[in-house]
Amino acid sequence: MSASQDEDTAGRGRRGRGAGRRSPPARLGQPAWRRLLHRGTPARILCDDALEAVHQVSLTILEEVGIDFLLEDARDRLVAAGASVEGERVRFDRALVMELVGTAPPAFNVHSRTPGRSVGFGGEEIVICSVASAPNVSDLDGGRRVGNRVDYRNLLKLSQSLNVMHALGGYPVEPVDVHASIRHLEALRDMVVLTDKIPHAYSLGRQRIEDGIEIVRIARGVDRGTLLREPSLFSVINASSPLRFDTPMLEGVIALAESGQVTVITPFTLAGAMAPVTIAGALAQQNAEALAGIAFSQVVKPGAPVVYGGFTSNVDMKSGAPAFGTPEYMQAAVAGGQLARRYNLPYRSSNVNAANVPDAQAAWESAFSLWGAFTGGVNLLMHGCGWMEGGLTASFEKMVMDADMIAMVGAFIDPLTVNDGSLALDAVREVGPGGHFFGTSHTQERYRTAFFAPMVSDWRNFETWEEAGSPDALTRANGLVKRLLAEYEAPAMDPGIREELDAFVDRRISEGGVATDF
Repeated sequence: MSASQDEDTAGRGRRGRGAGRRSPPARLGQPAWRRLLHRGTPARILCDDALEAVHQVSLTILEEVGIDFLLEDARDRLVAAGASVEGERVRFDRALVMELVGTAPPAFNVHSRTPGRSVGFGGEEIVICSVASAPNVSDLDGGRRVGNRVDYRNLLKLSQSLNVMHALGGYPVEPVDVHASIRHLEALRDMVVLTDKIPHAYSLGRQRIEDGIEIVRIARGVDRGTLLREPSLFSVINASSPLRFDTPMLEGVIALAESGQVTVITPFTLAGAMAPVTIAGALAQQNAEALAGIAFSQVVKPGAPVVYGGFTSNVDMKSGAPAFGTPEYMQAAVAGGQLARRYNLPYRSSNVNAANVPDAQAAWESAFSLWGAFTGGVNLLMHGCGWMEGGLTASFEKMVMDADMIAMVGAFIDPLTVNDGSLALDAVREVGPGGHFFGTSHTQERYRTAFFAPMVSDWRNFETWEEAGSPDALTRANGLVKRLLAEYEAPAMDPGIREELDAFVDRRISEGGVATDF
């Protein structure tokens, strides 16, 4: 079900009227910004016995095989919590894992710098993110090119303008023309200035996360104590599958948990490559890695906000290339949701495809990815808009196409209104047999809102479509991108906050940012 929620009910499944919220105006026929809620019961692909079997094998992996934690500080904390450590290998008692995971909150609010734009992670809520971390960018005019700051900023502006999106899943494209030592500082400053959607910082060591937390604190205009109580930043923590967490990611977990910010623990398991070739085996490994990361976050700080992430797909066994939007991906997405709900945790999934251009393959693979994610009960949809080429490219046109598709899903999961007015008995009496409903007062009063109108779809007949220049979906999406960027409006920011933000970022840049090898 899709509806607004009052601030204090986010992520808890209770519906409110959303009074006093400020939403941006709809542009180009978009539905207004709103918070999405699931309707009905999520799908189940695993029966109870199968779900329990995956759970038990996961605990056996943690108990017998173990997980490598490459950070000594992390291993020391785990030993103190009761885990067994031998070298870099950590093994967990089954009861210890479940005790630690049980301290994680089932749902929590994540706060925007703009009133009325906060969201909930967990419960019935669905949070849509932009594409993230692509090294390349493309559009119909300039083709495929290496990520740069101009395109990065334009993708941020497009993300802000598309009302279906609630959060930035990371940098939509890497601005590689900004040196890696200060890239996080410039990119996060752009993110919080050009948008007011929930920001993401990369867990590439503790300092980058600490800088990100301070940038978000300044942008919200709150003190550190408030930020500790009110999560406002999230980061994805990937296991280095199979069965390993590296040092930069673990430093990120520690910094985020200590500061009360959100970690999204996400193993990247491709069946046949970094995980067993069977989906059941890949899910067992995914679950073991996720539980280990979640448990560690709770060792750092019991009750720290954390999300169960699923990202299991398969590879093309002929080439070794990742495949997305496949039946196996859909199965894993639904099963991942069942596992997250077993542990009473918010669930992350993704909208992904392996197509090289925004064509029919891109559309159907994304449609199937969305099917698996939404029916699986996703709470945080990463890469919701703009992902192409297995994550190697962010596409301007695909961002608009995906936003359109997700808005259609949002309209589909809205509750169906059944009352005297919608049943239209008076209109049926008025028209009677053999007439039409175009001119009835019932139709005329509702025609602007009777049906969802996608931005990209073109429902003209062939002759009028041909007269208009025969625009296909890609051409229409390209035109929409240009119009949205032309109409972009930056969210308001208090001049004092902007001054403090610039002072912090400029100081950190003058200090050299973070050390790199190049």
